[in-house]
Amino acid sequence: MIGMDILQPAVALMIWTMIIWLWMYASRIPAMQKAQIAPDDARATGLLDQKLPQAVQWKAHNYNHLHEAPTLFYAVVIVLAIIGHGDGMNAFLAWIYTGLRIAHSIVQVTANKVMVRFVLFALSSVVLIALIVKAALVLFG
Repeated sequence: MIGMDILQPAVALMIWTMIIWLWMYASRIPAMQKAQIAPDDARATGLLDQKLPQAVQWKAHNYNHLHEAPTLFYAVVIVLAIIGHGDGMNAFLAWIYTGLRIAHSIVQVTANKVMVRFVLFALSSVVLIALIVKAALVLFG
C-alpha cells in the first residue's frame, strides 16, 4: 500500500518498548524481592527509587520515557500514512527517530550517561519536529 512504509519503524519502536517492559520486570521483580518490598508498598511515591538500585530503576524510567515523546511520533506516523505521505523521506526520518530512541534507551538502561542521553533525545526531537512540520505542510499547505 502506498505511504504505509512509515508504519514499520513505528511498529519496531512498539516492539522495542515491550522489550524494555520485559527487561524492566525481569530486573525489578527480583530487586523488589531482595529489598523485601511488597507489591502494595510500591504505591508510595518514590519508594522504589529510594529502595531499589539505580540501575534497576533506569529501566523503569526508560519505559516511562517511551510513552512520552513517542506518543507524538505514533500520531504523526499514522497521520502521514493516512494522507499517503508515509514513504520516501518521511519513512527514512521515522527510521532515524526509531533508531535514536532505541539508542537513547540503551544508554539509559545501561550506563545512563545524561549528556549522551540528552544529545540522543535532542536529535530525536529534531527529527520528530521535522515529521510534524512535514505533516502540517501537507494538511495545511
